[in-house]
Amino acid sequence: MELYSAISGKSYPESTKIEIVTLSDVLYMDQINDIAFVLEDRLIVLLEHQSSINNNMPLRMLRYLSAEYDMIVDRKNLYKQKRIMIPSPEFIVLYNGDKKFPDYKELKLSDSYNFKTTNLYLELVVRVYNINKGRNAEMAGRSPVLSGYEEFIAEIKENLKSMDLREAIKLAVKACISKNILVSFLERPGSEVENMIFGEWNLDEALAVRYEEGREDAREEKCEEILDLIKKGYTAADIENHLRKQTRTATA
Repeated sequence: MELYSAISGKSYPESTKIEIVTLSDVLYMDQINDIAFVLEDRLIVLLEHQSSINNNMPLRMLRYLSAEYDMIVDRKNLYKQKRIMIPSPEFIVLYNGDKKFPDYKELKLSDSYNFKTTNLYLELVVRVYNINKGRNAEMAGRSPVLSGYEEFIAEIKENLKSMDLREAIKLAVKACISKNILVSFLERPGSEVENMIFGEWNLDEALAVRYEEGREDAREEKCEEILDLIKKGYTAADIENHLRKQTRTATA
């Protein structure tokens, strides 16, 4: 509630009804979102935190929203004539990666359409806020949790200049506790916080490595294919024509 109040610029009393509807990884193995909640039966807020810029968030959010409505609405009622009332959606991403990014940016589903038309029949807008330390200061000032998190991540990034990730997180935890920042969260028993942050931090790196490995595998397969064609007596021109045909087929 504190975080959403800071983002929206509105003030909600503690008595405000909130229902958490974050998608379960048991039911939606490939559609896990960070946070989703219904606010006073009026609004579904889908909130994501990312350390890399993802221009496909509108499409991802569309899938998340469809799954959310599936949980809220009885499918049998879809065939009734009486209108079904549903919470209106809102889509938010909090970004704290290292690449340059403005304080605020909107990502639109229509930007991904292959064919542009004057009549837009479906649009979805994702509001992206940069929450790196010093960005969107007014918004962070409305939420001690958000400003504390910004400070915590900034400590980790600074520590990473001279040490490995695990040690950087440990020192950041100690530094923030000494400054009375996110104490109730950072003082959780054992290494729960450290393991959580370590796992999240390594996710983007793991995905990048997997992508690069895939590219290397593809290059190796292509090299092996070319060597095989050479052994079969193909000329350079024959090989070039063969590869061009493959490219056209893949594109089609």
